[in-house]
Amino acid sequence: MSRIAKKPLIVPAGVELKQHDHEVHIKGKKGAFVFQLHEAVQLQIDGNAVLVRPKAANHPMVGTTCKLIGNMVKGVHEGFERKLSLVGVGYRAKIQGKILELSLGFSNPVEFPVPEGITIDVPSNTEIIIKGIDKHSVGETAAKIRDFRPPEYYKGKGVRYAEEVVNLKETKKK
Repeated sequence: MSRIAKKPLIVPAGVELKQHDHEVHIKGKKGAFVFQLHEAVQLQIDGNAVLVRPKAANHPMVGTTCKLIGNMVKGVHEGFERKLSLVGVGYRAKIQGKILELSLGFSNPVEFPVPEGITIDVPSNTEIIIKGIDKHSVGETAAKIRDFRPPEYYKGKGVRYAEEVVNLKETKKK
């Protein structure tokens, strides 16, 4: 069995987790999720501890299901956040309503519509903070913004994750 699923998942106070047939309803202060269980997986709820077990033989979906439910519990309780930084002369960002406007050295600014369930904060011209309760959506939004101008490896200019380290290559020599 999966090593991840051997440990019980602890549900924090303020998060409500209920199971109806093959659906798991997770509700917290930041939002709610409905998760469809795989038919080879069963849930055992003991107070604030949740165990994910296979119905018959060991199944690869046990660990995946455990991790997905854990991410949903963390999302409705704390939320997820991803930070991006803009590196380059003239690179800046601003938010106008539900549209993120990026100046990334192209002839026109790049306009990115903010997806539903995601909030984007721009504390300074060169910082972007993406927040939400769904880990997948937060990561996907950050990746889409980064894809507009990924960091290049000669000068280091571009959009990068705040914790990302870009190894610069040496320039050509004559």
